[in-house]
Amino acid sequence: MSIVPPFRILTVCTGNICRSPMAERLLQSELDLLSPGVFAVESAGTAAMVGSAMEAHIQGFVRAFGASSDGFSAKQLTRDILDQQDLVLALTREHRSRIVEMHPGLLKRTFTLRELARVLPHVDGARGVHPAERWELAIPLAMRARTLHRASADDDDVVDPYRRSDHVFEQMRRQLVPAVQRITKWEKSHE
Repeated sequence: MSIVPPFRILTVCTGNICRSPMAERLLQSELDLLSPGVFAVESAGTAAMVGSAMEAHIQGFVRAFGASSDGFSAKQLTRDILDQQDLVLALTREHRSRIVEMHPGLLKRTFTLRELARVLPHVDGARGVHPAERWELAIPLAMRARTLHRASADDDDVVDPYRRSDHVFEQMRRQLVPAVQRITKWEKSHE
């Protein structure tokens, strides 16, 4: 029996202390419940606060959703990190553009988090195959579905809450959490 390497997912925001770590930890936690060891989710920032822990509000959100904020350390997005990814989820369209500028070969494997959550329900996932293979097959289909289910930047972007009010942190949570839940629901429905 051959060992299938983990399906690698990267979430990307600016400072890598708010949005992308929250998406990373929630996705990893939920996907581990469905398929332990199959997915490896990490995050990075386009202007990372390298070495910093998650912002305090974000730590609270992550724990409230049953995931762990332990051991997190912000890191800068690099070409080497991008080279290792099967799927990249940006938190805004601007981040998505930056990723593709850095690594044009990822054009067909880079979405915003909310965009992928919007298009995945329109993608038939292969049942009865290893989850990593299912995702490899689904990404090109999601890319095609993206052209049919376009939205505005307001529908694709997750607001940056850094150094802003509690209201903005709550707005970010309301944008990010349902997207993560739709992605993991899609995976669960195709187990």
